[in-house]
Amino acid sequence: MKHTSLAPPPPGAIIGEALLPFQITSLALAAPFLATAPKGNGETVIVLPGYGAGDASTAVLRRFLRLLGYNATGWGMGANDGDVLRLLARMEEMLANHHDNADTLHLVGWSLGGYLAREVARNLPERITSVVTLGSPVFGGPKYTAVAAMFSDTPEALDDIERLVAERYRVPLTVPTTAIYSKLDGVVAWQACIDHLSPNVEHVEITSSHSGFGFSPTAFRTIADRLARHAAPVQSAPA
Repeated sequence: MKHTSLAPPPPGAIIGEALLPFQITSLALAAPFLATAPKGNGETVIVLPGYGAGDASTAVLRRFLRLLGYNATGWGMGANDGDVLRLLARMEEMLANHHDNADTLHLVGWSLGGYLAREVARNLPERITSVVTLGSPVFGGPKYTAVAAMFSDTPEALDDIERLVAERYRVPLTVPTTAIYSKLDGVVAWQACIDHLSPNVEHVEITSSHSGFGFSPTAFRTIADRLARHAAPVQSAPA
């Protein structure tokens, strides 16, 4: 499945990443707004980092989710090295070994981490309650990103990855998924974040740089709202 209308972000789009310092500042200023976000009830939320990043990159988001009452954790697998098949297998093994008692389990993934979250949910729909992705390319693999050259130096190899990604759609994504994207994204083409094939995917456009998704007040509030839709029911105390 080739998407001939798609292309990586133009070189000038990277200037949008200069928004990051302003987004970090706006996050602090938005504290009163974020304090009114719906609360969790101890549900587990695993946050997956983007390509080249580790759990430190998602620390602010996880702290916010813990303040809301979620059991927010990192993925604990070091830096995301882009080896999708290996990381997917490790995530599934981790869920089987360490989260088998969780009734409600959400995945939140940034960039490539969001793609991995979707594919875990595609493989294990009975284990995952919901997924939220942040600037995640769901078509083309790295082909429509500014880091395509880091994955391959030949167009043919990128075409092969795109084909493998498309083949995954033979198994429907049935888990409720929210795809947060930005037209100012200088790393991932925003069009590659739009999933026209999966009816359970809701798309939410925000204003953010790619590097700022993990610090965006709008992204944080959207994540909180979507997690709350699938929150575990509060158990009544015995009479």
